[in-house]
Amino acid sequence: MSRKISRSLINGRIGVGTGGQGLKVEWDGTEDGELHWKDVSESSLELVPILGVFAGGYNGSRVNTIDYVAISTTGNATDFGDLTSIKAGAAGCSSETRGVFGGGHDGTVYSNVIEYITIATTGNATDFGNLTTSPNYVGACSNDTRGLFAGGYVGSQSNVIAYITIATTGNATDFGNLTVARNGVAGCADTTRGVFAGGSADTIDYVTIGTTGNAIDFGNLTVGRTYPGACADTTRGVFAGGTATTNVMDYITIQTTGNATDFGDLTIARAGLAGCADATIGVFAGGNDGSVYVNTMDYITIQTAGNATDFGDLTVARGETPGACSGY
Repeated sequence: MSRKISRSLINGRIGVGTGGQGLKVEWDGTEDGELHWKDVSESSLELVPILGVFAGGYNGSRVNTIDYVAISTTGNATDFGDLTSIKAGAAGCSSETRGVFGGGHDGTVYSNVIEYITIATTGNATDFGNLTTSPNYVGACSNDTRGLFAGGYVGSQSNVIAYITIATTGNATDFGNLTVARNGVAGCADTTRGVFAGGSADTIDYVTIGTTGNAIDFGNLTVGRTYPGACADTTRGVFAGGTATTNVMDYITIQTTGNATDFGDLTIARAGLAGCADATIGVFAGGNDGSVYVNTMDYITIQTAGNATDFGDLTVARGETPGACSGY
């Protein structure tokens, strides 16, 4: 069985509870004033890592590759399965259990396809439904209930925001509009607020995920760029890269408004990268450095500004915003 504390899965492997009642916690005021598992040896509790998943992309041709990493452990990505079709320019969002990818371009047409995976179970993606438009280079964000897809290119730049309920399947519903129509926007969120940044501009917009309505101006990035990657923990969002000559990372506090602040630099400048995170670590993967598509993955500690560090490599080098999500 599993229990989750601060969005980190814990498995009780032996001595789990009593009388079939499962795991319990108790307050220990006599020692260190912390919560402890009741009637269970803490040495028997195993931390289950949060997985980050990267799907699709382009490296001279479009790919349907899905691969994953354990965000808390550096190393190369592992094959997860395949999307329902080859595509680049899709966006990813997730709950704690399900990852969802929408939009993109399959090499022939702009796609309105939404598909999903169960993050803890490797395998191929399954059809979810359709977006309200067919956006390429779309942005996405989510809380544990609802996923939002924003902007993109549909023959012209789009300002459309659509939403889904992640635990169900079905077509997306209109949410509202971005303040500025654009493609290549990057999205991140905390539990209540979604933020979309960049995309042919330095604009940052925000929405309240649980409502519907048009986005509101948040502020500006430190450097305008078209294809950044983004990730977030519970309080801070980080935007990275975005052009082949930009290694800039900047950050915002999601529940405030205002301009972004410099965070540090990626290991290499690149555009069209993807980002995901657990409660502590953000990972940025893939992209194009101006000459080649790369398999580079970098990581940062989200609450500590500084330069990124090498994480490992994707299974397949690719850029053009592969969709990314995590079980966080």
